[in-house]
Order: sequence, then C-alpha cells, then structure tokens
Amino acid sequence: MENTTVIREKYENILSHDIDLLENMSEEYRDRCCRNKRHENPSAIFCNDTQEIRSLQNMACDLLKFFNKQKINKDFRWQTAVVSCMTLEILQCRCDRGSKNRKVCILVTQTSKDTTGAQGPKKKCCQELCELKETISSLRSCWNKFEKDIAR
Repeated sequence: MENTTVIREKYENILSHDIDLLENMSEEYRDRCCRNKRHENPSAIFCNDTQEIRSLQNMACDLLKFFNKQKINKDFRWQTAVVSCMTLEILQCRCDRGSKNRKVCILVTQTSKDTTGAQGPKKKCCQELCELKETISSLRSCWNKFEKDIAR
C-alpha cells in the first residue's frame, strides 16, 4: 500500500478529473425513476470512518459490475470502468471477486475507447442506472473524506 500522501496526490492530479467527468455524464443520463423515489440499494457500500481505503476498494469493485450492463450507455459504462480501475491502481488493490474485474481493467487500460454505436439515454426506467449513480456519488464522497482526513 502506497503512502497516503502519494495516494492523495494521484487522486488530486489524475483521478478527481475523471470522477468529475463521470459525475457530469451522470447528470446527462437523468433517469426519472431515480428522482421520483429513492431505491433501496441492498448492495450499497458506505465509506467506513476508519477504513476509507478498503471502502474505496469495495466501491471501485462494485462499479465494475456495471461494465456489461447493456441498459446503460456505453460511454458512461466505459468511464465508470476507467474511474474504477484507476482507483484500484492508485490504491494498489484488486477486487476480491474473481478475475472478471481484472479482465475489465486490462481491457480499459489497453484499449482506446470505441464510441461508435454508443446508445443514447434510455427512456424506460433503469434500476441499474440508479444504483450506478448512487455508487458513483458514494465513491466521490469517500474520496473527499479520505482527502480531508489526510489534510489534517
């Protein structure tokens, strides 16, 4: 595990910009279901006050499960995978669940993004999109908490 100062610098200089982009994309793909009622996300991961790094790792791995969800826009899924894989790389962590997630990160780091055929936002309610947005928001919050704790 890298020194927390180095992790913070990499977050501020590299990853925070990609998270900003992901949050902006999230706003583009508004889903009326997400606004109308809060979905109970049983797999929601919260930022543990004493284990921010472990929480960030769990959130990054949780985000990777959306990579193959066809109901979510391709560019949005790709950017989510980029943020997830960069988080894992900065923290020098891996996902506990099998090799599928590692394969996604290898694909993301070795392949240039293909935006041809990217679909627009869906009109139909998409529970997966709501869960994805909640997890992105949690990841940002946890990074902010980690950064604030380090600055003390």
